[in-house]
Amino acid sequence: MDVGAQLGALADPTRRRIFELLRSGPQSVRELTDRVAVSQPAVSQHLRVLAEARLVTVRPVGAKRLYSANLDGLESLRSWLDAMWDDVLDGFAEAAEQALTERQTTKRQGERS
Repeated sequence: MDVGAQLGALADPTRRRIFELLRSGPQSVRELTDRVAVSQPAVSQHLRVLAEARLVTVRPVGAKRLYSANLDGLESLRSWLDAMWDDVLDGFAEAAEQALTERQTTKRQGERS
């Protein structure tokens, strides 16, 4: 899965709020509409974008549909972020090692003087 779709879906504050609400448990469009400051059609549109990004799942229950956060859908996004953190930590380790080497070199030069 391209993480761009997930990042794009979560870039919108309303969609982020809906996703956060769904993390607490399944909810219908009506329940979500009562908790966010947008219309029911807008909530439905936001849910469609989240579903296309594999961040939300839907389950029909009688006449209504219940939406849930798809935490498994976050796996590719988490892997991408973890890879970025690995790069950051590798860079930090390299910089720390270089600083230590420079400090040791400076100390040896001072002892020779």
